[in-house]
Amino acid sequence: MNAVITSISIMLILSFLRINIVLSMLIGALAGAVFSGLDLTVALNAFSNGLGSGANIALSYGMLGAFALSISASRIPDYFIMQFVDKLKHSNKTKKLKYILILCMFLLAVLSQNVFPIHIAFIPILVPPLLPLLNKLKIDRRLIAVALTTGLTATYLVVPVGFGDIYLTKVLHHNLTENGLYIDSSLMSKAMLIPVLGMILGFLFSIYKYKNSRNYITNNTEEEVEGQNNNLLTSKPVAPTKLQILTILISIISALAVQLITGSMIVCSAVGCTVLLLGGVTDVKKSDHIFNSGMKNMAVCGFIMIAAAGFAEVLRETGDIDQLVTWITYITSGNKAIGAFIMLVVGLLITMGIGSSFSTVPIIASLYVPLAVALGFSPLATACLVGAAGALGDAGSPASESTIGPTIGLNTDGKHDHIKDTVIPTFLYLNIPMIIFSWVAVMLL
Repeated sequence: MNAVITSISIMLILSFLRINIVLSMLIGALAGAVFSGLDLTVALNAFSNGLGSGANIALSYGMLGAFALSISASRIPDYFIMQFVDKLKHSNKTKKLKYILILCMFLLAVLSQNVFPIHIAFIPILVPPLLPLLNKLKIDRRLIAVALTTGLTATYLVVPVGFGDIYLTKVLHHNLTENGLYIDSSLMSKAMLIPVLGMILGFLFSIYKYKNSRNYITNNTEEEVEGQNNNLLTSKPVAPTKLQILTILISIISALAVQLITGSMIVCSAVGCTVLLLGGVTDVKKSDHIFNSGMKNMAVCGFIMIAAAGFAEVLRETGDIDQLVTWITYITSGNKAIGAFIMLVVGLLITMGIGSSFSTVPIIASLYVPLAVALGFSPLATACLVGAAGALGDAGSPASESTIGPTIGLNTDGKHDHIKDTVIPTFLYLNIPMIIFSWVAVMLL
């Protein structure tokens, strides 16, 4: 048994048993380290060193939470949602609206990767105010989680703009050429088309699977519906002034502009919060409480990302990632079909443990490229193999931004479980079809 497999298996099993994900990662990392023969002190040092690389992400999430709650506390998003809900009371078009909302969630996630490259930043701002409407329509939130994750991951795998340019060109193509595979960068999108098709089909199947209504409200009192957003106020939202609406629009546009210019979610969130304060949308007297509450709302997600960075560092320190890939060389015995399948599965395991496809590709490319060439795969098939192996697991990993992001928005009222309602559905309906279609693609290309 390999230390990487041991660590990830323990982490996943403990997570599925509802053990805290941060504790599960720590136990899994240390268990894998001990299994590999790594000194416990060295393992703890590696875990601690890895934590530093996750601190920036954690603080980014905290600041984003403060910005999101500052907008939410104004009750302005609630007002428009409540107006919409009121109009639905006597409407018989709820089924049509349900699928429109699902499509909108998917498109927002798609646009967040390229047109407005803010990644998951839109989720805690736009999704929480929609929870009362989702409850009204009795939409299964697992379907929303799959829709958001599909848009977040499938887009950067085929669209070479924004985050797609980073993954396809700066990460995938760069690492392929660095390891001796000379292929045109324009072919990266083509190499990933079939794997992403599998993901899209899985998403469509999830719509059928989760088509039945799901009730998230224990009683139908108006107070409970209004309290779903976890806002600081409990009274019914009043109509906003034009100045308030304008201030919120300016804050969002300013934050987006700063994000594009600086690439820092911390700075962009700070700018957004400042505009809301100066414009009077956020009450100065309550600003400290709102800011702290927003940070707390995102604290769990931040700790998960910090722990994931430490977990990944321990996996690298064991040296068993190289051993795991080398093992493929012996077990395949030159069989392309077996070799492709095993490499995809190993990529899935590594990405689920590290939580980032962008970080996985550099790890596996140096080992997969020579192995794929030795097995006789074409350059396009090799690009597909490495790109898909690196991306597999991003959707179903407990530590991935693509799963944490949807949970941030959908669990605002405490009724959406990260593992049961986000990780497992995305793994089943996105990872499994993607691994099948990726294998087919590698064999055909």
